[in-house]
Amino acid sequence: MTLDQPDPPPGRDPHQGQFQSQGPAHHQGQEPGRDHPQARPGGEKQNEPMPHGPAPQHDVEVPDATPAEKRGTARKLLTFVAVLAVLLVIGIVVGLFIRSSAETKLARDTTQEAVPIVQVVRPEPSAPDQMLVLPGQTLAFTDTPIYARTSGYLKHWYFDIGAHVHQGQLLAEIETPELDQEVRQARADLQTAQATAKLAGITAKRTANLLQSQSVSTQERDNAAGSLSADQATVASREANLARLLELQSYEHVYAPFDGIVTARNTDVGDLINAGAGSPATELFHMTEISVLRIYVAVPEMNAPAMHVGAHVDVTLDEYPNQKFHGTLVRTNNAIDPASRTLTVEVDVDNKAGQLLPGAYTFLHFTLPGGAGTATVPSNTLLFRSEGLRAGVVRNGQAKLVPVTIGRDYGDKVEVISGLTPDDQVIINPSDSLVDGTKVRVQSGKPPGAN
Repeated sequence: MTLDQPDPPPGRDPHQGQFQSQGPAHHQGQEPGRDHPQARPGGEKQNEPMPHGPAPQHDVEVPDATPAEKRGTARKLLTFVAVLAVLLVIGIVVGLFIRSSAETKLARDTTQEAVPIVQVVRPEPSAPDQMLVLPGQTLAFTDTPIYARTSGYLKHWYFDIGAHVHQGQLLAEIETPELDQEVRQARADLQTAQATAKLAGITAKRTANLLQSQSVSTQERDNAAGSLSADQATVASREANLARLLELQSYEHVYAPFDGIVTARNTDVGDLINAGAGSPATELFHMTEISVLRIYVAVPEMNAPAMHVGAHVDVTLDEYPNQKFHGTLVRTNNAIDPASRTLTVEVDVDNKAGQLLPGAYTFLHFTLPGGAGTATVPSNTLLFRSEGLRAGVVRNGQAKLVPVTIGRDYGDKVEVISGLTPDDQVIINPSDSLVDGTKVRVQSGKPPGAN
């Protein structure tokens, strides 16, 4: 039931500021021409059809919110604000974290990019054997000029150059008329001395017998004995002289002193032969023995310790490009030549086939064994500093300049005697400005040219 109140201003609800629609008055909030829904038997509601035309307007009453509803609404509002604040804080924290991570990553990347990248290679353990090639010249194992030991005229020669002769074969004959006469005279002198000595012997024996009967003095006996001794000495002298002349006469026949080849004949029938070897013109023949050839070669001083008697040596010649001849190092002179700083070694080459000739230009290939405990590195890993030779090694992310001692130079590689181990990471092409302790990064993957 409503009480009569003064009419409110148009559009204002008389109940605590609630609005109501303007229009003709309505009866208890029910629109004209529409029945208020009534509860029908069975709980069903029946909707009446709305009449055509504009519906009449009337005031709608809105009940006031209860305190519980107000508190619920305020709680929901506070919850929403709190959630919004939490989300805002989370967004700010996440944003700051992302920004901080990005700055940290940028700083880390910048620091890493500032560290130089280097390529490294590991030393190869045990330096390989090196081949030392030196020039040489073949020489006959025996090379002998043959001279006449007696003077005369060449009667006949039997072998010319290139002839293969055996020891004891007759090469030539020499006529020696003066020597023959001397031999005959020496024989006559010997016979005279022998006759005198025989007479002296008889006299000495007779004098000794007479002395027993005191027919001669002791002095006479001693004189007879002295004459016998002198005559016997004369006989010995004549015999020696005859033997000397006979020996000279035997040199009328020139024989080959060994098995070999006649390489020169410097005489002919009728030539005047002078005894001895006073000049090259008196050389009758020249012989060589080439079943074994000698090669003398000068080895540099630094390679002298690697020269061992009995070592195998390969010998090559330009005229036989695809063939190797086997030689053996048989001896050295055990002395360094102070002028050339070299060691002279002799290599003998088997030449039973006669394929090699004396005087040929050869190349000798000596195998120099690699040093035990050494290593090899590329030549471009070395640094030449005022304090000595250095190599850059990466250890614990830093470049360390390690002093090294090199041995043999192989061209693109060098032998390192001390300073490096096979596990070291040696920097390739280090910068001249590289300082010990510099931080570096190792490039991943195998560097070009690394084995």
